Amino acid sequence: MSEKYQSREDRRKQLSSQKKKGKRKSAGLWKKVFLSIFIIGIIGAIAGGITVAMIVKDTPELDEALLKDPVSSKILDKDGNVIDEVGAVKRDYVVYDDIPKLMEEAVLATEDVRFYKHNGIDLIRLVGAVIANFTNGFGSEGASTITQQVVKNSFLSTEKTLTRKIQEAWLAYQLEQKYTKEKIFEIYVNKNLMSGRIHGIKTGADVYFGKGLDELKLHEVAVLAGLPQSPNNYNPFIYPDRAEKRRNIVLRLMNQHGFISKEEMEAAQEIPIESTLVKKEDRILDENPYDSFIDVVIDEVSKHGDYDIYTDGLTIHTTLDPKAQTYVENALYTNEVIEYPDEKFQAGVVLLDTKTGEIRAVGGSRNKEISRGFNYATDTKRQPGSTIKPILDYGPAVEFMKWGTYHILEDKPIKYSGKGNVQPHNWDNKYMGAMTMREALARSRNTTAVQTIQQVGLENAQQFAEKLGIPLDEIYEPYAIGGLKEGVSPLQMAGAYSAFGNNGFYTEPYTVKKIVLRDGTEIDTMPEQEIVMKDYTAFLTTDMLKSAVSSSYGTGGRANVPGLPIAGKTGTTNYTDDEIKEYDIPRGAVPDAWFAGYTTNYTAAVWTGYENRKNYIASGDNQKIAQYLFKNIIEYVSKDVETPDFTAPKTVQRVKIEKGTNPAQLASEFTPKELVLTEWAVKGNAPQEISTKYEKLDIPRQFVATYDELLNEIKLTWDFEQKGSENSPVEFEISGALDEGAEQLLTKTTEKELLVTKPVLGGIYTFKVIATRGELRSDPAIVTIEIPDSSIIDENENGEDDWGDGNGQDNGENGDDTEPGREEDNPDGQLDEDNPENENNW
Repeated sequence: MSEKYQSREDRRKQLSSQKKKGKRKSAGLWKKVFLSIFIIGIIGAIAGGITVAMIVKDTPELDEALLKDPVSSKILDKDGNVIDEVGAVKRDYVVYDDIPKLMEEAVLATEDVRFYKHNGIDLIRLVGAVIANFTNGFGSEGASTITQQVVKNSFLSTEKTLTRKIQEAWLAYQLEQKYTKEKIFEIYVNKNLMSGRIHGIKTGADVYFGKGLDELKLHEVAVLAGLPQSPNNYNPFIYPDRAEKRRNIVLRLMNQHGFISKEEMEAAQEIPIESTLVKKEDRILDENPYDSFIDVVIDEVSKHGDYDIYTDGLTIHTTLDPKAQTYVENALYTNEVIEYPDEKFQAGVVLLDTKTGEIRAVGGSRNKEISRGFNYATDTKRQPGSTIKPILDYGPAVEFMKWGTYHILEDKPIKYSGKGNVQPHNWDNKYMGAMTMREALARSRNTTAVQTIQQVGLENAQQFAEKLGIPLDEIYEPYAIGGLKEGVSPLQMAGAYSAFGNNGFYTEPYTVKKIVLRDGTEIDTMPEQEIVMKDYTAFLTTDMLKSAVSSSYGTGGRANVPGLPIAGKTGTTNYTDDEIKEYDIPRGAVPDAWFAGYTTNYTAAVWTGYENRKNYIASGDNQKIAQYLFKNIIEYVSKDVETPDFTAPKTVQRVKIEKGTNPAQLASEFTPKELVLTEWAVKGNAPQEISTKYEKLDIPRQFVATYDELLNEIKLTWDFEQKGSENSPVEFEISGALDEGAEQLLTKTTEKELLVTKPVLGGIYTFKVIATRGELRSDPAIVTIEIPDSSIIDENENGEDDWGDGNGQDNGENGDDTEPGREEDNPDGQLDEDNPENENNW
């Protein structure tokens, strides 16, 4: 047994020997791994060095002139013609020695606090950015120093690529070798864009605060230091809220890096940014051609990259139609097209190409004298009123439930779901009962809209709207009639409506088609079209919106252009009860009035109102100005342009509906013509049931003819009862014939009796009565009556007749050549057709 077991010492020696062998093998493996990594590293370094060398070789020259002077950008219209060359900048140059220490500290804290410690590239900052870029993707965080920003803004494109960053670093190093830190800082603060065409901190101080640099206070310095990150978005004149938030970030950074105390930071953050800005009436003007449109171009260019439209030497191809833009500006700036109630009355207009989404013209405001001011076409967020109904209510009803234009809705008192007794009301505080979806939309009834969104479902409605470019973080039933919390802009409304006019294809509205950089690089900026709804949804909604403009009951009649197929919708908003009391708002006044509409060529959305809600649009024609603007603009751009009507897709079908049926039923062959509605259905979803309300008309009953010998007249009476006759009255057509002669029409009447005066004595009359309703006719009821003649002597027992001559003929001895009982002026007993009531007839 002892031979089978080893001693503890033997086992230890064996294990030790095994471990040594393992260590030798492991060490050998790691040596191979490290050697491989080392070799790969050398190869990578060599390859990287070669790559960097090639990139550096193509780096632009350090052109000293470009450090100070910007390169202008050209803006082209839709046909490639230059409409503006942006390069002349507003800039008052300031040398380094005149830059206040506080201003310098604010810039350093915000942009590059280690500026005076690096040689153009901040390795500590670079490492942090590299980690962030690996974590979140390249370009997620920048590491550019002030020197690198000077280089980028002077020599390079703004694309976030590895090539550009390497070239930027190389040029920054060169710049640091050639210039002092103070000179580089001076170039930076003078070259920086301060929004629009304003460059440099000295110009910014004068434009925004009306002061010299040495007069600025801490909170004002922080505003200027914060602008370069996004100058147009932080413009304190246009976006004071954004500018104030950015200012407070700068102040926090200044405190963080020890330039100011916490008390100084908090005191400066408490100051309202607008309190020291230059007053509106004293602001420096920056007049540009087509200012409102170029305002959108500038914002759009910035979304496609970190470009400075005023210094980067770009060639920007836009969608502008100069003639349309000029007309829109004239319509807003003057009273030549529209008579405005006062100077404060505002408007925002966007004109699109329906098929492409290209913005043809922008009317930003009625303030011609204010450049780059608040743009009511793109920046405003106002409640849309009833213009939202096709987007949140009726469009989704067609899309998700395949409702036809005939779908019956009842305008009646209703309540919002889950809101107790809160009720939506119509503008006239009345209810009109059952009506088709077409009529409900055209008449802009609120209760039917709310019922529709309740049936569609809020989630479906929100999804539909968001696809049309209407952002909704939340949705509630009052949204159905325009009560949006955040509101929308005319630009967003125009984009949404254009999708209905373009067979369900949506293109985000845009002004910039292409950007060409200085080096010839072309950047395609055109958005792609998206299918956002079925073609039958687009067509049925469009056809209903045509009724809103052209029908006798539509609310948008003032936007109609005769001969032009237009679809569109009005919209007004309401004041709250608290606002009515606070602002003393008169009855019928509204804060906003809209019109959005389109043809197959153009789409336009118009908002009108006042900057401040306490200024109201009084009831009456001023609330129609949005419609008048739309009408005139669409009429102008459509002149001498072929505008085809909207084409029905193969997914829809025409149906003839009987008015008054609920749910809608097909009209029968007996439905009165005036009660037949021609509507549209999604193919395969049309009503199947045919109305039986109007069957073939019954024959008039109890048709009786009685003769009154004393008055010598015939009285015709009959009875008739037909279902539905109360909605469309029945007429009776009475005709007659004498002695089997020709039948002649006596009269048409809604009564159920007729007197025939002075009938021919001894005559045999045959009368017919037919019930009619429109083109429908019943079978005739017939009655015959013989009129007695007392002057005729019956044969006596001797066979003698009443005339005494045995043959019953007049022998002329009585001096009368006519038969007894006949009138001389009507010897044949026929009707006087020109006057059926003539006493000589019969």
